[in-house]
Amino acid sequence: MPTKPSFRSTPDGARSESTIAVAPGQDVAVRMYGRRKTGETSPLVVHFHGGAFVSGDLDSGCTIAGLLQEAGALVVSVAYPLAPEHPFPQPLETGYAVLQWVYRYRTRLAGAGAPVYVAGEEAGGNLAAGVCLMARDQSHPPLAGQILVSPMLDPCTGTASLRAATEGEAGCRWALGWEKFLRCARDAEHPYAVPGTAQRLAGLPPTLLLVGDTDAMHDETLAYAARLDAAGLPVELHVLRKAERWPDALLEPGPEACPCADEARERFRAFLFAAGRCPAPR
Repeated sequence: MPTKPSFRSTPDGARSESTIAVAPGQDVAVRMYGRRKTGETSPLVVHFHGGAFVSGDLDSGCTIAGLLQEAGALVVSVAYPLAPEHPFPQPLETGYAVLQWVYRYRTRLAGAGAPVYVAGEEAGGNLAAGVCLMARDQSHPPLAGQILVSPMLDPCTGTASLRAATEGEAGCRWALGWEKFLRCARDAEHPYAVPGTAQRLAGLPPTLLLVGDTDAMHDETLAYAARLDAAGLPVELHVLRKAERWPDALLEPGPEACPCADEARERFRAFLFAAGRCPAPR
């Protein structure tokens, strides 16, 4: 049975650590941002850090997770297993198991009727999108939305924006990350591994996409937004100007290291508290 929420808090109570058992013999480290306020209901976000599938941890995910918290959400950030030791589908399966755990305990974590979201940056954006597809296909749990920040969605790594961002570099770390994440060419055809090319998008919840204007992931983010829109799904796309060093800046601890942090926070807040999406505090 999944363990009940039990977190070890930091002195200020803003962040807390836990290891949860999502299945027999499967423990996952998570970090909780924020605490439930008595008598109130808050958006609850399952968050995945970046790192090109092969690196990153709860610390490198604290910038986006912290901005989501500041926007009014309670955030459960996931230390998912990394490639190449744990290639697709293991990170997705872990993420989905954590999502199920969070949904089971959503009332205790964030209040009665708390809407549940998935979110992630860079490789974590890919995982969030893949987990969202899994939840749709399993018809559980119901999601209020997905938040994808500079998501890695194209394993071909041939877009103009990515080529421009890696010009002069000896190699492409995102291409290497994809190589380690996908076990074989067949995996690249699976919609959970590569949500950007998923053939069936119907049934997905509202999507918020943020990307920098000179971001390596700029073109693939715009392409995914266009596909969601063409499928008749609610999607918000915001290209942030002067978002220097995205997506790298997203993986550095502290919002001061992230250009456009203020704008990103406000975009998160508007999306999380859109009309009818989150119950008003009681």
